Amino acid sequence: MAKKDKKIKTKPAKKEETLASVRFSKKNTIFFGIGLVSIVIGFILLATGDIVLAPILLVVGYLVFFPLGILLK
Repeated sequence: MAKKDKKIKTKPAKKEETLASVRFSKKNTIFFGIGLVSIVIGFILLATGDIVLAPILLVVGYLVFFPLGILLK
């Protein structure tokens, strides 16, 4: 008797996971908006010569509100 070729069992293909599908909620949008307003006000104050409040607003906008807008679910 001739042996039959053994079929190799393969797992069924899973649906591809998309890592780029990020959905932002209302909370994320609010944090992005607050960050954008903070940055715009910071640059306006920087242009007028305020060297105390402007850098604080810029740092808070870039390092607090933008990351919160990205990371919070």
